[in-house]
Amino acid sequence: MRNTLLAGIAFLGLGLAQEFVTIGSGATTGVYFPVATGMAKLVNDAGVGIRANARSTGGSVANINAIAAGEFEMALAQNDIAYYAYQGCCIAAFDGKPVKGIRALAALYPEVIHIVARADAGIRTVADLKGKRVVVGDVGSGTEQNARQILEAYGLRFEDLGQAIRVSATQGIQLMQDKRADALFYTVGLGASAIQQLALTTPITLVAVDLGKIQAIAKKYPFYVGFNIPGGTYKGVEVTTPTVAVQAMLIASEKLSPDTVYKFMKAVFGNQEAFKKIHPNLERFFSLQKAVKGLPIPLHPGAERFYKEVGVLK
Repeated sequence: MRNTLLAGIAFLGLGLAQEFVTIGSGATTGVYFPVATGMAKLVNDAGVGIRANARSTGGSVANINAIAAGEFEMALAQNDIAYYAYQGCCIAAFDGKPVKGIRALAALYPEVIHIVARADAGIRTVADLKGKRVVVGDVGSGTEQNARQILEAYGLRFEDLGQAIRVSATQGIQLMQDKRADALFYTVGLGASAIQQLALTTPITLVAVDLGKIQAIAKKYPFYVGFNIPGGTYKGVEVTTPTVAVQAMLIASEKLSPDTVYKFMKAVFGNQEAFKKIHPNLERFFSLQKAVKGLPIPLHPGAERFYKEVGVLK
């Protein structure tokens, strides 16, 4: 009996010593979710006293608000949305309500603004979205903000659309398949499974963002960069499509101890081969050198320690 009791106490002690980290991601059909899930697995397998799990969410804005509310310790977010949150500017979600408690851990890969139209919807340019039924992203997603800004460059607002549909990417794909939506905005890593699946069942086109508009958007919102979606990325779309992209980044609460963040970073980024196997976008675009470039919010001290140790920062 005494041995059982001691074992129970020892077990409780181990439980108390373990830290729990929840990583906010995005829709299960996007890239955030598999990336966050993969990172959680690397941490759990490393046995460094941290238990991590990934949570599917509405996306960047929702994730940042969840960190501010203490619901998540870490999250994936677009770099533009992280900047707006930290500065308390530029979009309604954060205007005058800065979120100063977020810290950068790493820039990961480009997030490409896809404007996907049904081939039979008669949409050739962004201007053609006027009067159409358009999925503009989930409430609280980065996609919603990107859709608003790109339409603005063409002199359009959500009110000019036939219907601005605010649903998740999964629901949006379903609406496109059911002919209940004509087009869809989706800010996501290249080759997203949701768009792949849509292209397999429904003839689609990708709508280009004009070069002149790209320059105007980037001037007003400096996080945008020009990006070409290569022909053949999605079934039936053989031409290269110019658009814009932002960066996906990993962020954390400033309340996480430097030691916890350092151990997390070492477990996730310490083995580059294992990390890049999580997703093709990481394989194609991620490097430790690029991970610290152009971060729009302060770097967490625990991440700084890791980057100094691996020689990326001095």
